[in-house]
Amino acid sequence: MSLIRAIASTASGLAAQRVRMDVVANNVANIDTTATPEGGPYQRRVVRFASGDPALPFSGVIRKFLGGGSTGVVLTQVAVDAETPGRTVYDPSHPDADPETGYLQMPNVDLVQEMTDLTSANRSYQANVTVLNAMKQMALRALDITSR
Repeated sequence: MSLIRAIASTASGLAAQRVRMDVVANNVANIDTTATPEGGPYQRRVVRFASGDPALPFSGVIRKFLGGGSTGVVLTQVAVDAETPGRTVYDPSHPDADPETGYLQMPNVDLVQEMTDLTSANRSYQANVTVLNAMKQMALRALDITSR
């Protein structure tokens, strides 16, 4: 893998984790949003990534490791998590509560899950920064060696 391709791969990982952290921050910011323009409570967003390489046959995998093909992470979508149900809270004084029952539909955002995702994204980001710094040091050493 060339140095430039390795840097590009690491940069795509950094960008992917930054988007992931932004989505988690948006979820946490809307943890109490009970009414949205679309109607109903806020729905948690999740980030979907894919490898920079499409599903390749075995020869494509060999070619990738020999220096061909693209690498990195690609953001495929920021999807709405409609499968996870939200909480139902009894609060008849809330303006968005059902007037007959007094129950209120809350967003499906779980703070523990969001903090876990944020920690994971942060650690992945730090790992990519470490790789980027190691590549920078290798490039500087190579330049130092060739200048002698």
